[in-house]
Amino acid sequence: MGRGALTSKGLCVSILVITNINPRYMNEARKLARIFRILSVETRVRIVQLLKNHALCVGALSGRLNVTQGAVSQHLRVLRDADLVVPEKRGYYVHYRLNEKTLDRWKDAVERFLGIESKIGLYNSSEHSQEKGERLCVKADRGVKNQKN
Repeated sequence: MGRGALTSKGLCVSILVITNINPRYMNEARKLARIFRILSVETRVRIVQLLKNHALCVGALSGRLNVTQGAVSQHLRVLRDADLVVPEKRGYYVHYRLNEKTLDRWKDAVERFLGIESKIGLYNSSEHSQEKGERLCVKADRGVKNQKN
């Protein structure tokens, strides 16, 4: 059963009518969740911001972020595994730069997500009044009769 909220008027259960979910949109949701999870750490966001200007090594990132080189390395590993940063060997040092192709793909995915809901395709049944994700409030019988929410 969905989550509900207990109010002074009774229990309100939110129900979303979702029919015919296309597997393509489920995959898109997984990708978005991964993007948001990776960028949910402030230090990683700051690393991406710094690398937008030019490639930097771990030591330079560490100094600018005021965190240890070990911490920067761990964050870079996550960003590297996500293909968001690319290492480039320069003499004794490894400099990291943003992978512009991945950044563009992520940007497109987030823009689609933030766009009009019907573009996502989750609510594609014209049979229901909850087509655009409206919530249907169902009151549980708690001895309260004929009260409106």
